Amino acid sequence: MKSTWIRQKLTGPKLAFLFLIFALCLFPVAFAQGDFWQTAQPDYRFNFPGDEASHPDYRIEQWSYSGHLAASDGHRFGYQLKFIRAGLNFKPDNPSRWAVRDLFVTQLAVTDLDGKQFKTAERINRAGVGWAGAATEGFRLWNDDWKAGQDKTTTMLRANQSQDGIGLELSLEPGKSPVAHGEDGVFQKGFLALNASHIYSQPRMPTRGAVWFDGQRFEVSGTSQLDHEFGTSFLEEGQAGWDYFAIELEDGSDLMIYQLRLADGSRDQYFIATLINADGSREALKADEFVIEPLARWTSPASGGNYPVQWRVKIPGKQIELDVKATLDNQEFQAAQSIGVTYWKGSVEVLGKRVGSTIRGKGFLEMTGYSGKAIGALAE
Repeated sequence: MKSTWIRQKLTGPKLAFLFLIFALCLFPVAFAQGDFWQTAQPDYRFNFPGDEASHPDYRIEQWSYSGHLAASDGHRFGYQLKFIRAGLNFKPDNPSRWAVRDLFVTQLAVTDLDGKQFKTAERINRAGVGWAGAATEGFRLWNDDWKAGQDKTTTMLRANQSQDGIGLELSLEPGKSPVAHGEDGVFQKGFLALNASHIYSQPRMPTRGAVWFDGQRFEVSGTSQLDHEFGTSFLEEGQAGWDYFAIELEDGSDLMIYQLRLADGSRDQYFIATLINADGSREALKADEFVIEPLARWTSPASGGNYPVQWRVKIPGKQIELDVKATLDNQEFQAAQSIGVTYWKGSVEVLGKRVGSTIRGKGFLEMTGYSGKAIGALAE
């Protein structure tokens, strides 16, 4: 009875409050040595498969899987399964396994592209007593009955059905090789040196398995992308949020853009933009080599958030111009029971031109800071 009581206490609003105060604070204590959180350092070189596992010396870490899948009858789905580890105490004074060092949040979003429906579910648990965790040797994540792991080169994702009738069980093959983003292995996110992270992507992972929607099982296949990021901070004062694009084009190339946004809506100087060619080679884009402009917007009746649901992306030097449009306007994730913020994350379709020829694609878009306070301001 006692353990049940503690778990109930730590899976409701009190846990969300703890998460906001400790995990999303504006200026965390972080040093590169001793008994404090590690910060992202220049000249970082990823080492695979080792870097697929957890990096517990860093305070914030996330593994985000997103993809587009279709059933044999053509019914289409988009999905995102994100595991987040948030450190609360680098070295708890209490040696008990009940001492909380890390919290784990897992979020599932599934879009029924043909039925025009979007559903979400989430889990939040503490590490230390087996409810959630991330292995440091080999790749294994778990949060209750939601899991990610690897069998040789195959990644297995499982999220058992939620109360809303969504879930998935997928097998992902490697696809393209992992691609590091940023300069010298670092994505600098702000003026302070500690506001940085290490991030890589693995696009076009062949995917097979099953998706549940409204309790109905669909055998599906398609492609997925992994984005794995670890660092120690979120936003600085004056930063409102970010816009993240993961675009898969039909010519075999991929585009990843992650821009931080200021409170006035303009693009901050801190961003990453990477064009991944069909052969897997990487081209980092400079600030003057690409343009992103919002077009149509949608206002959420639930939160009042006003989101750009259509964008134009231009890369003049590559003769690329793309219109990126939400497949469904309402793909707003209201994470009230976990991280306490509301944001937009969902499937997009792409239509444009490359070197004068029509090109199509698909992808995922995540937008934060359009509803409520900026993430960095939550601890104020």
